[in-house]
Amino acid sequence: MDADRGAGTVTSTDVTDVLVVGAGPTGLVLACDLARRGIAVRIVDRSPAPPRTSRAKGPNPRSLEILDDLGVAEAVLAAGSAPLPMLKYRDRAPVARADPWAGSAPSPDAAYDRAWLVAQWRLEEILRARLAGYGVRVELGREVVGLTQPPDTPAEAGAKAEDGPEADAEASRVVVTFAEDRRGEEAALRARYVVGCDGAHSSVRKLLGIGFEGTTQEDQVMVCGDVELAEDALDRGLWHQWFDEDGAVMLCPIPGTRTGWWFQSGPERDGRGRPLAPTADGFRRLLAHHTGLPGQALTRAELLSTYRVNVRMADRFRAGRVFLAGDAAHVHAIAGGLGMNTGIQDAFNLGWKLGEVLAGRADPGLLDTYEEERLPVAARTLDLTSERLRATLEAIRRPGGGLDSAITADTTGLGVGYRWSSLAADRTHLDAGTHPDAHTRPDRTHLTTVTHPTGVPHPDARTHPTGAPLTADEGPQAGDRAPDAPCTEAATGAGTRLHRVFAGPRTTVLGFGPGSAAVLDEVAATYGGTGVRTCRVYAADEDRGENRAGEQSQEQGEEQSADRHEGRTGAEAGPPGCAVIDAEGHATAAYGTGASARAEASAGGAASGARTGTIVVVRPDHHVGLRVPADDARSVREYLRRLHGTGHSAARPPEQSSERSPDRFPDMVDAVRKG
Repeated sequence: MDADRGAGTVTSTDVTDVLVVGAGPTGLVLACDLARRGIAVRIVDRSPAPPRTSRAKGPNPRSLEILDDLGVAEAVLAAGSAPLPMLKYRDRAPVARADPWAGSAPSPDAAYDRAWLVAQWRLEEILRARLAGYGVRVELGREVVGLTQPPDTPAEAGAKAEDGPEADAEASRVVVTFAEDRRGEEAALRARYVVGCDGAHSSVRKLLGIGFEGTTQEDQVMVCGDVELAEDALDRGLWHQWFDEDGAVMLCPIPGTRTGWWFQSGPERDGRGRPLAPTADGFRRLLAHHTGLPGQALTRAELLSTYRVNVRMADRFRAGRVFLAGDAAHVHAIAGGLGMNTGIQDAFNLGWKLGEVLAGRADPGLLDTYEEERLPVAARTLDLTSERLRATLEAIRRPGGGLDSAITADTTGLGVGYRWSSLAADRTHLDAGTHPDAHTRPDRTHLTTVTHPTGVPHPDARTHPTGAPLTADEGPQAGDRAPDAPCTEAATGAGTRLHRVFAGPRTTVLGFGPGSAAVLDEVAATYGGTGVRTCRVYAADEDRGENRAGEQSQEQGEEQSADRHEGRTGAEAGPPGCAVIDAEGHATAAYGTGASARAEASAGGAASGARTGTIVVVRPDHHVGLRVPADDARSVREYLRRLHGTGHSAARPPEQSSERSPDRFPDMVDAVRKG
């Protein structure tokens, strides 16, 4: 499964659409997402061999949804284990037991209810194998030491029409220099876009001169490592935590190993109170002191490191054609396990936007929404993890306190949304007068919770823009994560879920109610096969009648089911349209369309049955982009133009400047207001 150096020696003519720098989980997720879209992507890492880092203990529920979309969730689940109950000790004696997940269970709108324990190096192996299936391998031992891009590239500043697309492409490439180039062994690489996923000490960020403001808590130190313990030394069905007045030791079994454990501890200190570097013998002394186990029970220690609490965020996440993601853009306190997960979610937000722009369907301005959406989320995550760390440090001062204090509903990632985004468009926002202008940027002058200047509630708020709480009938608003729901494939009768319908690099247009059929037909005719799928959601007692143009046949449905089973998603998978039956009403409940239908009926809209229904546009990253009544075809049309151009009739070359694009859509706020 391990990656290798890749495809031969680089030449002076080497070009690629996207260069991903850094092959950790963030970079690998981004590379997989781009590769399945048919984007030419290369991924490099400075390490001479795949690192076996294990500090991150696994994906949270939102990241599991992303890994499911990429077709690797089953492998990740098989390689790991559910999170374990925690046994907490004081003075070597057990004093409390806690299971933070005891009261949780999968729900109709969320198939994953808890994080999953899996070694980071094993997760990376799975992602590298997935990437290799697309013909892309990590190029190891390649350190980026130089980035050169024109100050005004066509994608950002426009270009002369007579120059032509080839001139545009050549002028707008970023020239990337590697350390070996200085020795004359290889020439530079040219990329249309570069994404730095190269960690907290990011070379890409430093080369861009982007600030990384924040704090390092020198007094909050922990030593970490992967260790092996003698068999039967401890019960592997528990996460053991010793918290004493003079220090702590935590031991969690590493899934997929017989005797492997994650070791975390307060450090040994010298006579002046300074923390000592971790060593195997030091781990043995800490083990014996806090746990009462003999030091010899620890038979092996590797991947030793010292962790200091860092809370930092980049001043910006983009400079021209270069982006930052993951730890290169933000680092968090370890509490809550959100560092790796926030990076994975950065990648999933950026991947589809790069794909649409590089395919020539979307205006390059779409890429501005990456920072617009993810920077406030990162700022909020810094606040959340810092607050959870404070809560945990307070809890462990008392006997019975432990790491369960770091786990809350906020750490699942399922509540994160983008209601302030210029890509969030629906009448609720507009009528409330709180939808930001497309060019409004969030406040990022400090590292506390970022509040959008317009006052839109922030990233995980489950409220209206007016501040009123949502009711179950109202469903998600534009910008929210799109809920999952179990349903049945109309063509095959097989069980499925809405998130499986969304899977792959496409936007999905859901149609609820008979009035949605006309919009779905129009979308299927305009965009079929070009990045948009339609899905008619039938109520259990609804008359299906004849299949419409936007739906697939029985044979097509079976083909699409086979695609998903074999891991072919997105550009590789079958037809763009489908129909599902909401047999138990979960989809209707999750999206609040039952309330919409009742409101229309009371207003007389159901008299003819022609207008009853709701259209929900779900972005490729499973967030609601638009939610409107079924008779508002114009809003659907304009929103899809923003994400995917004009469909089959689109003829502009990839990355054509917005200054020259006859297909550039009007601002969504103005479009919907006029409509």
